[in-house]
Amino acid sequence: MKILIIGAGPAGLTAGYELVKNGHQVIILEKESQVGGISRTINYKGYLFDLGGHRFFTKYNEVEKIWKEVLPDDFLKRPRLSRIFFKGKFFYYPLKPFNALINLGPARAVMAVLSYFKARLFPYKNPDTFEKWVTNKFGRSLYKIFFKTYTEKVWGIPCSQISADWAAQRIKGLSLGTAILNSFGFIKKEKIRTLIDEFYYPRRGPGQFWEKMASLIEEKGGKIILNAEAKAIYAEDNSVIISFENKGRLESIKADRLITSAPLKETVLSLNPKPPEIIYEAAQGLNYRDFFTACLIIDKENIFPDNWVYIHSPEITAGRLQNFKNWSPEMVPDLSKTSLGLEYFCFQTDPIWSKPDVELLEVAASDIEKLKMAVRSEIFDGTIIRVSKAYPVYDPDYRTKIAIIKSYLRQIPKVQVIGRNGLHRYNNQDHSMMMGIYAARNIMGAELDVWDINVEEEYHEEKA
Repeated sequence: MKILIIGAGPAGLTAGYELVKNGHQVIILEKESQVGGISRTINYKGYLFDLGGHRFFTKYNEVEKIWKEVLPDDFLKRPRLSRIFFKGKFFYYPLKPFNALINLGPARAVMAVLSYFKARLFPYKNPDTFEKWVTNKFGRSLYKIFFKTYTEKVWGIPCSQISADWAAQRIKGLSLGTAILNSFGFIKKEKIRTLIDEFYYPRRGPGQFWEKMASLIEEKGGKIILNAEAKAIYAEDNSVIISFENKGRLESIKADRLITSAPLKETVLSLNPKPPEIIYEAAQGLNYRDFFTACLIIDKENIFPDNWVYIHSPEITAGRLQNFKNWSPEMVPDLSKTSLGLEYFCFQTDPIWSKPDVELLEVAASDIEKLKMAVRSEIFDGTIIRVSKAYPVYDPDYRTKIAIIKSYLRQIPKVQVIGRNGLHRYNNQDHSMMMGIYAARNIMGAELDVWDINVEEEYHEEKA
């Protein structure tokens, strides 16, 4: 069969890889000039930058098998070190009770415990927002200290307008609240859970893996067209036609099936014939968060030991800080230098998104100085990388919109949606890979539901 795939990120490439191995003709359209999606690696003057820090860990045997097939000799096993920066102090994450208590101070720790008990005695009856969910679980004091500022940096909307689904999926019991309360002896009987402390990482960043997978797809007869943006999808009875723009020209391809990891909003709005108004309006109502990374090269050998740092302090604009040399030494060509990635979350409509790169690099330099990690004279180069529609927003009514769209798409069996943006679901890259595997298997005769992936009760990064 001739299969067309929109998007050469983890989901789309994995689907293509599985299909070409089984003899299908595959064409992949990618609107960027590089494969990997948000997991691509940026090479700037020999310094390698990862857009967000993409760890390789999974509970899926099928995914791990593909890792070993594609890149058998180039994975490093890396120790995890990540901390929270708040009010000039670093809190370990996963959290260590003694470190947390010392940094908070006895008065604030006691207030946190009292706030916790108040929340337990008088919880919100319907914790449908992030604010209510976290307050119920940890108390308002810890919510304000360790959740509110960072979460609103990431999403750009009040926590009272973010669905509780986000908290339930990403936080679970992994919080400073658990650490503090456990240290006071209040929840010793509870089974304390933590996060993984090791992960795999390609020597030259995640893009090394996806570029190798792309080359294997092409070796097996698949075709990848870069700088090709899908514009319209025509779903017919026996085939699918996709219109796309490539190098200023409008072209089209006819295929037997379509797999798309494009943002769900774009997929629905590009369908022909036009979906019913209720479907169209639901798609238009889906929102996405954008971000840009300020990649800085600093003339300093050692700055901090972490892989990444969450920046909760509101006076610092950046939300997260990556130290790429601590992910892999091969991310920097000169070990006497350090490359940092400061992540700024925004919407494309925000003024900061369209500021000139030189101004954004100045914002990043100012943040580095506020963090007391370097001075301006030590920052000798840098670049800005913008990523649009990076995160699907979980606003209060997103579930209703998704349910309407999902029901409609089931009526178009020749089209499958996969990936983080394809399902409007906050996946890790292994979830997206598994969706690609499911989609490929469906074309080969299986009846699997990609919507079943990443809905398990157990938190994907959790270990007892």
